[in-house]
Amino acid sequence: MAKSRFTYIRMLLRFRNVLRNDHLVLSALGIVVGCATGASIIVFREFIQFTQLELFGAEPENLLGAALALPWWQVLAIPTAMGLLVGLVVYHFLPEQRPQGVADVIEANALQGGRMSSRIGLKVAIVNALSIGGGASVGREGPAVHIGACLGAWLARRLHLTRSLTRTLIGCGVGAAVAASFNAPIAGALFASEVVVGHYALKAFAPIVISSVAATALSREYFGDFPAFAFEADILTSFTEFPAFVLLGIVSGVAAIVFMKTIFVAQDMALKIPVPSWLRPMIGGFGVGLIALVFPEVLGVGYGVTESALLTEISLIVLIAIGLAKIAATGISIGFGFGGGVFSPSIVIGAMVGGAFGIIATMVFPEYSSGPAAYTMVGMGAVAAAVLGAPISTTLIIFEMTSNYGLTLGVMLAVVAASEITHHFYGRSFFNQQLKRRGLDVKEGFETEVMRSRTVSQVVSDDAETVYRDVCIQDLRLELQQSRWGELFVVKRSGELYGTITLADMSDSAFDHDVDDLIKAEDVTRLHPPILTPHDDLETALALMRDVGEEHIAVVTDPETMTFKGCVHQRDVLAAYNRALLEMRHEEHGE
Repeated sequence: MAKSRFTYIRMLLRFRNVLRNDHLVLSALGIVVGCATGASIIVFREFIQFTQLELFGAEPENLLGAALALPWWQVLAIPTAMGLLVGLVVYHFLPEQRPQGVADVIEANALQGGRMSSRIGLKVAIVNALSIGGGASVGREGPAVHIGACLGAWLARRLHLTRSLTRTLIGCGVGAAVAASFNAPIAGALFASEVVVGHYALKAFAPIVISSVAATALSREYFGDFPAFAFEADILTSFTEFPAFVLLGIVSGVAAIVFMKTIFVAQDMALKIPVPSWLRPMIGGFGVGLIALVFPEVLGVGYGVTESALLTEISLIVLIAIGLAKIAATGISIGFGFGGGVFSPSIVIGAMVGGAFGIIATMVFPEYSSGPAAYTMVGMGAVAAAVLGAPISTTLIIFEMTSNYGLTLGVMLAVVAASEITHHFYGRSFFNQQLKRRGLDVKEGFETEVMRSRTVSQVVSDDAETVYRDVCIQDLRLELQQSRWGELFVVKRSGELYGTITLADMSDSAFDHDVDDLIKAEDVTRLHPPILTPHDDLETALALMRDVGEEHIAVVTDPETMTFKGCVHQRDVLAAYNRALLEMRHEEHGE
């Protein structure tokens, strides 16, 4: 009996040790997140298909043919009406009255410790599905990423996981979403690590890979295992094409910049229109409908016209025209408040750019060209990589979407050229520009989160040297001579901060003993000094010290009462930041 009890206790201890192994726990949770995300993406896509069937009478793959068969007023009315519906939903149910996407996932992961609301995530998914189903020129992959991230964050919150583990689960959700959307598990894992997590450490990468594989398996079981696009070209005709691919990359980079700028110009235009915010998507829907009357290819995700470009079924002039129309339609859709992503539009625009470039290159150098289809594929990868700011994962997405690895070198050259052009002349990515316009910079996201996670109350010091405002100047001189910091905080008898005094503030009075009986502390006090409250974070404290050029700042309960609580020293703020940084680094590595 005692022996069996001992065996049971030892097994229980071993089981607890297993549970304490973050790698094993994350791997198991990665499977859960992957399956949940895969199932959610299936539901999301089915909802889009149902919406388009009801509105256009066709599935997404046949949307172009259906739009051509519809009367003109219906092509105009559907996106307009859906814009009104989307505007009302966004206005009444979403925070900040705007749709959310990949940029919000990046912000939550970098600056908010991975905190995301599952309720808001569900509402965002509905808005995005209605937008795509209603014909808005947006993509479904960005919304899929948001769904996966919300699922990962929800599970992490339910299990009370640390920031580090929460970020990893969000990465699992993102990787699973991309993998399920594109039937591309490798690209999904790399996209999550490249764009959201920000590193390829094994502790995070392994669960993300597992999650991506699980989501892909579920997606393939439901949708089937086949590439997204039919493609005929297999290999490069000649290595002498390399300069042409580099030139295509440069052209694609310019196209990507024009595309992103168009979105933000449309957004600024929408804000200037004197109408309620919930009416803006309706106006945008009307604009998209007008464009669709001439170019119905702009409706929805646009993968149908992309495949036509890969099959070289579109002429040069039409390719250029559709590319420009898609840029305008997507700019209006996103800029005026529809929900949706930019990856699918980037693919369409890249296909038009690459196809047009390929036709010209083949006409000029027919014996050295791999054909317009090859350039179409290369253009897809180059524009998408420049817009997303993810050259590695985007390259793999193109490979896995086409099941064609023969043009690897060409795609890589164009992607690098396009990414460099975009990064140098515009910015790192569309998502980075979105966050920048909100006043956020996630380049130093980890350090920023550390600064925001600590408050002034944790570093406020009670060694502040104070004097009452009615102290005579003779005593004031003595206090300043004995001061450790060379600064005195002047307070009222009731405990309120009145101001500060340094030797420089006393000016000539510092050495003129003839005024000893005439001047008091309040006469030489510097009024309205910089202040902090206990609730301010360390980032705010350091920014204030930098702006005013002072190393010691008074702390008051609030700006209204001005009750003096102590002071904050710059060295203490920096020390607290370093300690917090070390603690979070240890947590990140599971030490």
